Formats: sequence, structure tokens, C-alpha cells
Amino acid sequence: MGTPVTAPWKQLLLRALESQSHLKHSIYFQLATVGTNGRPSNRTVVFRGFQDNTDKIQINSDTRSRKIEELKSCPFSEICWYFTESWEQFRINGRVDVIDGSNSDPEKLQIREKSWFGCSMKARLQYLDPEQGCPSVNEQPKEFSLDPCAGPVDAFCVLILDPDQVDYLNLKSNLKLNFMSRLSDNGEKYWASLKTNPEC
Repeated sequence: MGTPVTAPWKQLLLRALESQSHLKHSIYFQLATVGTNGRPSNRTVVFRGFQDNTDKIQINSDTRSRKIEELKSCPFSEICWYFTESWEQFRINGRVDVIDGSNSDPEKLQIREKSWFGCSMKARLQYLDPEQGCPSVNEQPKEFSLDPCAGPVDAFCVLILDPDQVDYLNLKSNLKLNFMSRLSDNGEKYWASLKTNPEC
């Protein structure tokens, strides 16, 4: 296996993130899934980085959220990420792997644990909150405590999106590029690109 080559769209994305790191909302993007009823389902999530030496995008989530059920039914998803200062948009399409506590792969469980300890205590405590989407009972909220050294709670999971197509649009220069993943003869992933006319 050769040295991993950085995907050209990833270089554009990293540049956009770096140039707009002063904007807190630059790490938020929309993640669309296919609902169990066949209709679109969308929400805003937080970018947690790329997996080491790959172009796979990491997201933290709650196993009790609706998107987990949707992804287990249909693992395909699309990210829409817009940078307000540079007027750049990335639409990233791919397959999502849900890594929860029941996963049997030790390497994936290690990714989950590393991501858990990378969260602040305030963020970790959110996974002890009442189940999402259930009727709210008018009672005093419970106070939860958590051992800082304790591993991930059951509700915590990691989503890994493995991109296979990326559409890049720069509204300032009117540049639109399509990036599509391919497999070489020896089975290694590479990216082909095509410059296209912007869509209305």
C-alpha cells in the first residue's frame, strides 16, 4: 500500500475551515438521511474531524436519536456544508458507519472511546439526558454525575461518513467541481474531478 493521497476536495475543505476558524458556526453542517417513511430527514451536526490519514468524516451522536434508526435502515447520507465568509459550499455524499457499544470490531471501539474522551464533561453529560423525542414530563430536571475516567455510556456513538462523491461550489468565482471516487486496478481509492456549469 502506498502513502495515502489527500483528496483534492479535502484540501479545499481544510482551507475553508482554516480561513474561517474564527467563525464558530463554520464547524456545523447539515446531515441529510432517508427517513424510515421514505421522506427526507435533515439536521445540523458538528464536525469532529477526519479519521487519521483518510477522507472519512467523523460525527458524534446519540444512539437514541432518529437518525441512527434511519442510517441502520439506509446507510447513505449527504452533508451540505456552507461557509458564509468565502461563499463556498460542499455537498458530500457517502455511506455512514454507525459505531456504538455493541460493535464487535476492537479498532472501531477504540475510535468510539477516543472520541468520547475528546468530549468535554458538559458534552458527555448530554448523553445521560432523557430519551430524545419522548413526551416531556413537567418535573424538576434530574442532576446527573459522571466519572471523568469512565468510558462511553451506552447512548454515545460515532458516525463515520465515507465519501464517494463531492460537489464543490464557489459562489464568488462561480466555480463548480464534481469529485467522484474510483478504485484503481490494485483496489486503492482515488478521486477523479470534473469542472461543470453551476446549477441554478
